[in-house]
Amino acid sequence: MSEREALRGRLADGALAAVVGALVLVTAALDPDTTALDYPLLVVASAALACYRQAPRAVLAVATAAGTAHVLHAHPGPLAALPVLAAVHTAARAGHRALGAGAGAVFLAGYALTGPGGQESTERAGLLAGWFLCAVVTGLADRNWQAYLRQTEQRALEAERTREEAALRRAGEERLRIARELHDSLTHSISIVKLQAGVAAHLARKRGEEVPPALLAIQEASGEAMRELRATLQVLRTDEPVGTPALLVERARAAGLAVDLAVTGTERALPPTVERAAYRIVQEGLTNAARHAGPAQVRVGLDYGDTELTVRVDDDGTADPARPPSPGTGLTGMRERVTALGGTLRTAPRAEGGFSVRARLPLAASGLRGSGREGKRDLEKTG
Repeated sequence: MSEREALRGRLADGALAAVVGALVLVTAALDPDTTALDYPLLVVASAALACYRQAPRAVLAVATAAGTAHVLHAHPGPLAALPVLAAVHTAARAGHRALGAGAGAVFLAGYALTGPGGQESTERAGLLAGWFLCAVVTGLADRNWQAYLRQTEQRALEAERTREEAALRRAGEERLRIARELHDSLTHSISIVKLQAGVAAHLARKRGEEVPPALLAIQEASGEAMRELRATLQVLRTDEPVGTPALLVERARAAGLAVDLAVTGTERALPPTVERAAYRIVQEGLTNAARHAGPAQVRVGLDYGDTELTVRVDDDGTADPARPPSPGTGLTGMRERVTALGGTLRTAPRAEGGFSVRARLPLAASGLRGSGREGKRDLEKTG
């Protein structure tokens, strides 16, 4: 329970005690048999109701003792039973129906002993007995209703989690299918091109002829395409990052990009989906800065909060707020990845110049662990 919900519950309990206390005190003030001793008893019986969530049995005992002492002393009307009725109801709601029924019986016995007798006294006692029975029944009904609501909420959460897992599983299966298709078609075709280019170059050298530049370019391009395809297949098989944001920053520095990395909060292991998303966001942000920012200073920030991870990639490049760039495939994919985790993403030019990427990723996000490993084994079996 959050602090706000706890505060709301305490305020509701206090309001209940105040309303019940006001009713019984006003009624007691109008009764000529009420003395100065009765008012503290009514205040104690009513004020105890403010703590019924924390200690329902103690509240029941205090309200019953004070209420019974009041009826034994002042012989009031039925409305004086209101604090005890409320305590019986809350006790039954907390699962103590036997104690609630016993407390009601004690109060009724005290009320009957002090009554003037006759038909009117019997009718009042019967009316109070019906009220106490209703208090026990409504308390049990409220308890069952709350249990039903909790079960319904739990089932809804379980159904949502099952749908998310099914969606992730289908996405993993589709990723594996694409990887298999690429492996079975493009890999073979590119291998043939590379092999034929290599044979042609070898035969040209064997005959003492100069190898045509176009043939060398084909050979080099096919080799590069094969390497890129293998890397793509590796990503499709696992969808796991091949490093950390810090490693990405080091690579960017080695490539000549001026990058600073700042980590705040307690750095720790995160859910795999969050780590994967953070890696891809930093990767895409650095890639965009290298392509479009020009000779700029780039700042990468990772803020480890209690409930979320904030990822920032800011540069002071040539982006202009008056001419925001149209979102490309990289930014669109980044947004889809963040949205799938229930996070938020902001990508826009900075007012002082340059471009900013800021993503907030909830740490509660999780996915199907192991789907990538299982997919990798499946692909290894197929070739």
